[in-house]
Amino acid sequence: MDCQILTKCALFRNIPEEDLSKLIQGFECNVRTFEKGETVFRFMGRAESVGIVLEGSIAGIKPFPDGSEMSVTLRRQGDLLGQAAAFSAMRRYPCDLVANERSKVLILKREELLSLMRKDSRVMESFIIAIASVTYMLQRRLELTGFRGIAQKAAFWLLMKSEESGEKKIRIPGSVSNWASLMNVSRPSLHRELRKMEEKGLISYAPPEIAILDSRGLRALLG
Repeated sequence: MDCQILTKCALFRNIPEEDLSKLIQGFECNVRTFEKGETVFRFMGRAESVGIVLEGSIAGIKPFPDGSEMSVTLRRQGDLLGQAAAFSAMRRYPCDLVANERSKVLILKREELLSLMRKDSRVMESFIIAIASVTYMLQRRLELTGFRGIAQKAAFWLLMKSEESGEKKIRIPGSVSNWASLMNVSRPSLHRELRKMEEKGLISYAPPEIAILDSRGLRALLG
């Protein structure tokens, strides 16, 4: 396993490459390649493992009894998969985790991850931060549902992402269609509202990126 790749992962980002090389010495790395549409972890499957996205992106898809689906998350290079599920009381994955494109994922057994945490407290610290970040994001998603208007939802999401990254340029999660699904709105309606926001000088809309031009104006949309 290339330690340089692992240093880009959320779990090992604070560990120097030399220390990381010693930490994983003798450790069997299970790296799997998933083609677009293939399932990494299945909804309600037993959560015995945690994944780390090494290449590509993985979408979280929530299936419903009526056959409909909703996109709930998109994980990119360095992000963890299934960490909350693997350490929860239920130990079940809450959604399907599906390759959004050809992707490589490092699969860690729950016990293997626990072993790494015991060996190096920095791994434990990074894992706690990752869990806390998921909880925080879920809270923000709940706030998002409180807005009815599509422009309000988009403005809230953009401001939230800007606050997290400290950047004015925000990358759309996967595609406009995927982003619309995350906010539970239709793609044409979202596209139309984004163009209106651009005409007002609030944003610059050039998928896959959106640049915030007027943060105060976006906040004004929230009321």
